[in-house]
Formats: sequence, C-alpha cells, structure tokens
Amino acid sequence: MKRFAIHSQRTVMPHGVFDATILIEDGVIVMALDGATEGMNVEIIDVGNAVLMPGVIDPHVHINEPGRTDWEGFDSATKAAAAGGITSMIEMPLNASPVTTTTEALEMKLRATEGKLHVNCGFWGGIVPDNAGKLEPLLRSGVFGIKAFLVNSGLPEFPHVSKLDLRKGMPAIAESGMPLLAHSELESPHDHNPIIDNRTHLQSRPSKWEDDAIELLINLCSEYRARTHIVHLSSSDSLKQIEEAKERGLPLTVETCPHYLVFDAESIPAQDTLYKCAPPIRSKANNERLWKAIKDGKIDFITSDHSPAPPELKHLDDHNFEQAWGGIAGLQFLLSAFWTGASARNLELTDICRLMCQAPAEFVGLENKGKIVPGYDADLIVWDPDKKVSVNRASIYHKHKATPYSDLSMNGKVLKTFVNGELVYEEGEFISLRQGQVLLK
Repeated sequence: MKRFAIHSQRTVMPHGVFDATILIEDGVIVMALDGATEGMNVEIIDVGNAVLMPGVIDPHVHINEPGRTDWEGFDSATKAAAAGGITSMIEMPLNASPVTTTTEALEMKLRATEGKLHVNCGFWGGIVPDNAGKLEPLLRSGVFGIKAFLVNSGLPEFPHVSKLDLRKGMPAIAESGMPLLAHSELESPHDHNPIIDNRTHLQSRPSKWEDDAIELLINLCSEYRARTHIVHLSSSDSLKQIEEAKERGLPLTVETCPHYLVFDAESIPAQDTLYKCAPPIRSKANNERLWKAIKDGKIDFITSDHSPAPPELKHLDDHNFEQAWGGIAGLQFLLSAFWTGASARNLELTDICRLMCQAPAEFVGLENKGKIVPGYDADLIVWDPDKKVSVNRASIYHKHKATPYSDLSMNGKVLKTFVNGELVYEEGEFISLRQGQVLLK
C-alpha cells in the first residue's frame, strides 16, 4: 500500500479554501485533515502557500492519433497536459484517421494509446451522415457522448450533419443519457470575399452563423430532451437564448475557451495564422460579455479546444489564410491562460476549481474526479497563481511549438501534477510517466 500526504495552506475543496492535509492511499484520497498534521507515519509533502487543487479536466482535446500523429499524438499531448495541470481529458473523434464514428475506429484508438498515456484519457464518438441512424453500437462502446459538426469540419472523412441527420441520431443519444456536443455554426448565404488576414477571416464567419446553429440545437433539445452541449462558444449574442433555454429546464450546457477570452480581434496580429480558428476570435467587447456570463454562472465550464497542426499546415511562413488550418494549440496553457484573465476580473480559486475541475467531471460523468473529497481519485495539482509562466520552445511539450500563447504574459505556474496518486510532473521534469489510464463510460 502506497501512503503519503500533501499539506497546503491553500487547499481548494468544494466548500472553500482551507489549510489542510490530504492523506492518499493507493491513488485515492482517504482523508482530509485540518492544518499541518504532525505525527503521521507517512511521507508528508508540504507545499506551503502553493495551491493544492484537483487536477484540471479538459473535455475538448484533439490528439489526432492514430493516422495524424505528426499533428499531435498521445505521448506528446498527455505530457503537455501534465505540465499544464490537466490530469484527465476527453479526446475528440477528429482529427485522427480513422475518425471515431465506429466501434472499430474506437478500438484502433484504444490500441494507439498503449504505453503513451501520462494522464487519463477518454473519448467522444462522432455523428456523420453515414452513421446518424445507427449510433447505438457506438453509444455502447465506452465513448462518453457524441460530437457533431453543423458546418464543414475541414476534414472530408468527418462531414457535417444536417437537421435531418440530427433527427435520426438524437433519439438514441437521448436514450443513452449521454450528451450531444455540437460545433455550432450554420453557414448562411454570404459574399465569398478572399480571406487574407484575421479581420477578413472574422468577417467570413459572422456571429449569426453561431446564433442560428444554437437556435436550431435549442429547438432539437426541447423536442428530444437529449442532453445538448454547445462547444467553444464565441458569440456573446447567443447568451440570451442559452439563458432562456436553461430557465425552461432544458438539458443544455455550454463551454468556452481561453482564446475567446484573452485574445481579441482588435489586438491580434493581422497576418498571424496562429490565431485562425473556428468560430473566429471576436471583439474585445464581445469577450467581456463572455467573461460576465462566466462570472454570473451562465457558462458551465472552460476547455482548451486544443487543435494542433504542423507549422506547414498553419502556413506560418506564407500567411495563406485561405489554406491555413483553423485551430489553436493551447492544451498546456489552459489553466494559466484562463487564470490570467480570470484573476484580473476578481474570480477566485473556488471559481477556477468549479469551472475547470468539478463541472467538467460532472458533465462527462467522471464520478470520482474533480474534487478533493475522501473516496475520490488522487488526481491533484500544486500550482502558484502568482508565479509567471515562462513559455519557450524547451518548455512547450506539444508536438509542435507554435502557439499564440507564447505572446501572452501569463501567471499561474504548475509545480506538481499527480495522476492516480503518482507524481508525474514537477517543475519542468517528468518524474513518473505512463501513469494515465484509459477512461471508458
């Protein structure tokens, strides 16, 4: 039996922040004691005033293995996650090849994880026109829910679904009790002007696309009573209809991401394709409305939407916005980027824990994760909210080093990451790798 304890003067628990000592046995939290406890016959790791918190849970990550491991793979992604304080993630059904729209593809993905998981990892399945009416085997395979695109995904093997396709799939999704996650943009007729920079990219994907898609999803959620989740909300214009849907008791949830909060259309470099993503980064005024919704409890949780690609696919040298991959690499900086913006707006450690640990765990259905409570898994992080994060090539563990977060001044340095009770990462060093587990529903 492996027993040890961690003491912190700032231990974040569901009911507040306390001076506490957490006792861990065989990867599970067994006891929480007030203050610094002496005389315990175990090793005590005293982290002083550094924050002890549940590990961050990120339910929106593109890892791309198998098939596109040159974009990102389980080994590099889960190292980056550990360095960023993430202890569990749920991986999207694209951009791997094959995409996770069949049980056979999921089995291939599970085999691809072997010996490469440094944090815990589960999987979403996907709905496309070809499988919309036959989702039951995939829903029983161990995935945590089903992801849909309502607009071109950028990958021919993961085509977007129509309203008719969703009608075919939502009864089975509703029956399963698992969520439908939707990339919520509906293309409407518009002038196809050349996309030559971030400004024209923003104009090419107006907030109306997002608002129309969310309206459609709310209507389907009302009709089928299927759990429905809006991924990476960027349009603050949709906040009112989301709030009204929740007030009606609909099983609707919503996430947003740091890049829609800490970057804005007015200040990002016009020619830098690192910032190209879908939906696009919008105005500062829009972002501040998102921040207010977060503070008011109207956005459920925060994710990274880590969507990496090789530098040549991002067209970093020739700035070809038409061809550049639309996605932002930010997995490792999820906590520090969000905390940097959140602390400037007076959000507290308990808010961070709710938005990045507890609420994502409850959404996914990870019953023993996301809280420092006896009986829960010892997925824990120690971090310093006041310490500056140094970002350079050597400190970035994504497969590719290009990330817009390199240009953001961030606080919130991760000092230690424990996965299932094992110290995986400590201040720039990986101590004990391959401690992650496959998560299945």
